[in-house]
Amino acid sequence: MTRLVLVRHGEAAAGWGDDPDPGLSERGREQADAMAAALEPTGPLPVIASPLRRTRETAAALERRWGVRARVDAAVGEVPSPTNDLAERMAWLRGLLPTPWDEWPPELQSWRRSVVSTLAAIAEDSVVVTHYVFITVAAGSQAYAPAYCSQTVVDVVDGGLRLVSAGGQAATVVR
Repeated sequence: MTRLVLVRHGEAAAGWGDDPDPGLSERGREQADAMAAALEPTGPLPVIASPLRRTRETAAALERRWGVRARVDAAVGEVPSPTNDLAERMAWLRGLLPTPWDEWPPELQSWRRSVVSTLAAIAEDSVVVTHYVFITVAAGSQAYAPAYCSQTVVDVVDGGLRLVSAGGQAATVVR
């Protein structure tokens, strides 16, 4: 059995509608440092991060504490948007989040399945630094709202995921 700690990135310096790839805000860096301090006794573990700046900067706090290098993997990235236009992307996400998963279009149904298969393929206990929607899918609950730098623990069991513990939750505003 493989145990995975899914860490949501720290607070970004800009919102989804303002910057396609923001780094962390000052508060986000503080959140990342606090998360790394909390996880320090469990490691060192392999770290896998989404390619976006906010996740790589969050993972850097673990890299410093554990003396490891995060593996960057697009498969643990953000929910794929149908557009790169920031205003359109923002409107799309605002419409997507309240839509029941079974009503999502086929390409996002496929993405949801890939979240589970990507995590199930990880062969050793690891930390995965990723994004809000990715974590909700892995946790199996659309109502779950992982807070910045929260740690959601899942076990890989028989090719699927079993939620062990939900991380901190907070209201997330799509900005």
